[in-house]
Amino acid sequence: MTKLIVGLGNPGSKYQSTRHNLGFMILDRLAEKLNASWSEDLKTLADVAELNLDGVKVILAKPMTYMNKSGEAVGALARKFKVESGDVWVAHDDVDLPFGRLRVRLDGSAGGHKGVQSVIDSLQANDFVRLKVGVGGTPEKMALEDWVLSKFTKEELDVLEGLVEQVTNKIIDAIKSGSLENITENLE
Repeated sequence: MTKLIVGLGNPGSKYQSTRHNLGFMILDRLAEKLNASWSEDLKTLADVAELNLDGVKVILAKPMTYMNKSGEAVGALARKFKVESGDVWVAHDDVDLPFGRLRVRLDGSAGGHKGVQSVIDSLQANDFVRLKVGVGGTPEKMALEDWVLSKFTKEELDVLEGLVEQVTNKIIDAIKSGSLENITENLE
């Protein structure tokens, strides 16, 4: 069995610590916890780390295609590693969830998230796992794009450090147990 765990974000230092890069933050921490090393995979347009976790082959990936074209990399990775859409897990930011809240969905629509829509289009399926982490709603008089590309405040980054740690622990536990059952609790 192979699991493809993807974090959505935008490549480049300009986007580090932005709300839209929460998926990258989670994957970077996951790779660190699992002692996995990133390498650039030019054919799939992603940074990739491969490992084995309790008998499960795990592919960690960060698409380098920019958010709105994330599906190009996810589709290429799924084909390369022969991963069914149900074994693809996508970690991403969600403006419809309060800051710091985790919600897991096993299928559904993109909910307006262009990166998730790109993944749906590329996989031609919507039955992949979504690990949605709340970044809070768009403030009044601010465009959605400006909000998701804004950097987290120092206070938010302090909270995120613990949040990302909890999310990565839940992902590891879910892979080891083979169940997403205990991953859906709120994180605080």
